[in-house]
Amino acid sequence: MADLNGEADILNSSPQLEKLIIDTDPGIDDAMTIFMAFQSPGLEILGLTTVFGNVFIEDATLNALLLCEMAGRSDVPVAEGRAEPLKGGTPHIADFVHGSDGLGNLNLPSPSTKKIEKSASDFLVETVSQHPGEVSILALGPLTNLALAIKMDSTFASKVKRIVILGGAFFALGNVSPAAEANIYGDPEAADVVFTSGANIDVIGINITTQVKLTDDDLLEIRESKGKHAQVLCDMCKFYRDWHVMSDGVYGIFLHDPVSFVALVRPDLFTFKSGVVRVETQGICVGHTLMDQGIKKWSGSNPWTGYSPVSVAWTVKVDEVTKYVKDLLKKP
Repeated sequence: MADLNGEADILNSSPQLEKLIIDTDPGIDDAMTIFMAFQSPGLEILGLTTVFGNVFIEDATLNALLLCEMAGRSDVPVAEGRAEPLKGGTPHIADFVHGSDGLGNLNLPSPSTKKIEKSASDFLVETVSQHPGEVSILALGPLTNLALAIKMDSTFASKVKRIVILGGAFFALGNVSPAAEANIYGDPEAADVVFTSGANIDVIGINITTQVKLTDDDLLEIRESKGKHAQVLCDMCKFYRDWHVMSDGVYGIFLHDPVSFVALVRPDLFTFKSGVVRVETQGICVGHTLMDQGIKKWSGSNPWTGYSPVSVAWTVKVDEVTKYVKDLLKKP
């Protein structure tokens, strides 16, 4: 005889949601990614933590609060991070890419909600400790908050499920200098702490993300769709697109943050190589990420010796990732 109770349990069970914290410096492509995450039913967004990068920390926090409101998710906590890199000093701010407000100079209304009292690093440590082995982190800006969490709690790296990082330029040119990508350049000391922490890390460098872009035609297609956030995102993207034309001769936009989000939810659309990654913290190559590919057996030790490897994105299925991004941005 069939086990009716067992059948009922199967019918009533639902897939386990992926618990996610987004560490972000919004940012136009951050805004796209945050809306994409909220449009993804398989995710439970536990919170947003903010970091300097595309804007100063105060504006990053205001933008994160506003984006949550616009998505109808004011219930999601926003924790503000540190205002400067680990070593101190004035942060490198990319307002020339994203506008002085970080959102394409649209002068959107201020959010009605407030940040929580906990700092970003406190929120990361406490949340990961409450759900050991269950929380993934999508890191879209400099890695200051994560480095502080690792320094605060020696078990943090072992308790976090996975960290997916937008950062680095692996065996390719950077975007703030020939040697460095912006997020790693923004706090190279923090990046080196995170990469050598032993956490389960996937790194998506701009050698991958610059292969995936939305053309002017794609942006028009999204604007004319019934996407919940299509209009405001395309308005934001005008500033971002114009910068791409001037800086890179690209008539469209690179999808740095959205591609990293796709790597989180659809890693099957990428291939990865494993190796120890170190970050240069001084000199003309500050911010440079270099992976030991494990090709050579070294004689003796070097600064890569003894650290756990991370997974570095190596190839990407461009058309499929582009479609995935467009479909989410066009979702009503």
